[in-house]
This record gives sequence, structure tokens and C-alpha cells, in this order.
Amino acid sequence: MILKNCVGLITGASQGLGKAFAESLLKKGAQVVICDINQAQGEITRAEFDLRYGPGRTAFITCDVTSLPQLKDVFSQTVQTFGRLDVLCNNAGINNENSWERTISVNLVALIQASYLALDHMRRDRGGKGGSIINVASMSGFVPAAHAPVYTASKHGVLGFTRSLAEASSLGNYGVRINALCPSFVNTEILETVNHEENLGIFYQFKDNVKNLMQAFGVLEPSDVANGFVQLLEDDNLNGAVMKITTSKGIHFENY
Repeated sequence: MILKNCVGLITGASQGLGKAFAESLLKKGAQVVICDINQAQGEITRAEFDLRYGPGRTAFITCDVTSLPQLKDVFSQTVQTFGRLDVLCNNAGINNENSWERTISVNLVALIQASYLALDHMRRDRGGKGGSIINVASMSGFVPAAHAPVYTASKHGVLGFTRSLAEASSLGNYGVRINALCPSFVNTEILETVNHEENLGIFYQFKDNVKNLMQAFGVLEPSDVANGFVQLLEDDNLNGAVMKITTSKGIHFENY
């Protein structure tokens, strides 16, 4: 995919990984819609991008991805603003074992709903122009984590959904590539959740385990993961791929 002049929609993009993904698209000459539940930070990020890359190339829309009406509105506004949709990145995610139902709702259910909405706009077998969907999973999709069983389950679900939907796209000639991005620990605010009992609940006693895992895997910077994000978009041969990024091995792929 040639990213110049394409239109991307990224959830959870006011800061952290989502912000890095949005900026990587802007650097390639794309237009980007960032959506996030954090309106204040989202407006700050949009203003920052306007100054850096020029006004009119970035739009911000407030959205709670667990609300299907709000999610539908984001897609409608994206097409109204920029005329098309070429890329969806399902990046929004939380880690809260106390509110585990919401963790599943944000990390998996909303991701599925957004993917289906994107297909409605993109799939060639129904009049669309094709496109690309990237679902942000995690190394938690492979490694058991005593401190976060539900978060881990959600990321396993993301991988299964991504690979299955990619197979459906291939068999159905949708013209949409669907891939998963699985970084290890990344230097974003979500890492702080392991230090709070209100997030880990009864699994807070295992917080030292995750710190040991951080030492084992290392901590990436968002820009490291953004490089993998761009590779998944630009390589038209990738569909159903599961890209892993670690400090020790860099970018590599899971072989099933």
C-alpha cells in the first residue's frame, strides 16, 4: 500500500502507541483521524500535529469505542471529512482486571465491531476500494501473565479473530489485508497499571512477576513499534500475519 494521500483511522490515538502510529502515517503523507475517549489530550495531539504537519491533515473525534453508536459515528465522520477510508488501526486498549468485563469490551468486542465497520467501507466485493486493518495485540497473546488473565485472554482473542478474518478476506476476495501487531512491553501509560491494586485486583500480589517479565523482554519505545506498523501497511504480501516486536529480536513473525 502506498501511504501517501491515504486516509487512516486510529483508535486510542491521543497518546502512546496510537499517537506514534498516527504520526508515522502523517510522515508518509497520509491524512489521519485520531479517536480517543480522552478529549482533552486528543485536542492537544491534534493541535500538535497541525503545527508539525500542516492544518487539515489530522482530525480528532471523541469516542468511547465500547459505544457502537459512537463508533459508527466515527466512521461516518471520517468519510465525510476525508472522502474515504483506507486504513483502520484498532489500538484502543486497557488493562483492568477489576473491571474485567470492560477490558473485554474495549480490547476485543470494540475491535471486532470496528473491523466489521471498516469492512463495510473497504471490501471490494461490495463496491469498496480495499484497504488494510491492523489489530494491536501483544506478546500477552503468547505468554501467560499471572497478573492479568483477562487482558491476556483478550489478546489471545485478537489474534484468533485477526487470523480468521484475514482468511475470510482472502477466500472472499474482500481486497482487505488484516494483520496483527504484537509488541512486548512499551513505554506508555498502560505500564503504570501494574503498580495499582485498583487495576490488578486480586492479582496485584503477582505484580513482581510482571516486573520480571519486563526485565526479560525489555521495554520498547512507541517509535520502535510504529516502524513495524508501517511495514505491515506497506507490504502488500502480508495478510493474516502476526508481527512480534521485542527488544532482543526486533521485528519478527510468528510461524504457525
